[in-house]
Amino acid sequence: MGFRLFIFDLDGVIYRGEEAMPYAAETVHRLRQQGKMVRFLTNNSALTREAYVRRLTGMGIPCKEEDFMTSAYATALYLQSQGASAKRVFIVGEEGIHEELRRIGMQVVTDPEEEGADYVVAGIDRDFTYDKLRRAHYAIQHGALFIATNRDATYPAAGGRIVPGGGAIVAAIQTCTGVEPLVIGKPNTYSMELLLRRCGVSADEAVLVGDRLDTDVLVGKRAGLHTVLVLTGVTDAEALRSAPAEMLPERVIHNLAEL
Repeated sequence: MGFRLFIFDLDGVIYRGEEAMPYAAETVHRLRQQGKMVRFLTNNSALTREAYVRRLTGMGIPCKEEDFMTSAYATALYLQSQGASAKRVFIVGEEGIHEELRRIGMQVVTDPEEEGADYVVAGIDRDFTYDKLRRAHYAIQHGALFIATNRDATYPAAGGRIVPGGGAIVAAIQTCTGVEPLVIGKPNTYSMELLLRRCGVSADEAVLVGDRLDTDVLVGKRAGLHTVLVLTGVTDAEALRSAPAEMLPERVIHNLAEL
């Protein structure tokens, strides 16, 4: 069967930090020239979809907002589907989460003790502080539902570095509250299923290309897609050898030129 849709993770696959990965632009261009649909599915909730458009376009990959399914956007769509559009939310996160939740009409609060909160939504926050942790703890202890955009413990950054991800912040909130969050991003299949429906493509016609076993490959296999692991991000050959069967991809490539 011919593949109609190629879904790429971003961090460690298309770029690291501000640096485009080798062959990323050429690979996307080649697939589009072949008539394939190309979309991007990321657990990184830091940026707005508009910011991702600017970043990739600047790397030679022209795209539109509808080409992206971020964990922040998927979280907003989930909350909207639950009738939460007018509810109060305390956010531990960056502009990507703030923008998506504002777009659906949620009331963003900064002090749950004074304003109350119906939800706490947490993701990557590079300005995370003890005070934010304390406020999230208060809100959850007083009945706010705890939602996490993702649980990635780390992500690949520029210069070959691996740095703490949103999952580390989510874990801090979970540790002090004792409350398990509802996680919207990969490996939950919610965002993947949304993307497939929007593209009008069945899972067996789609290929997921990612760099993480515990999110990218796992969500692809759970959702029934074909899976490709590229060794330009957080996963190395040793991690691949010790991975459980449910996280083993169909194919492993060293860079996108091999796709």
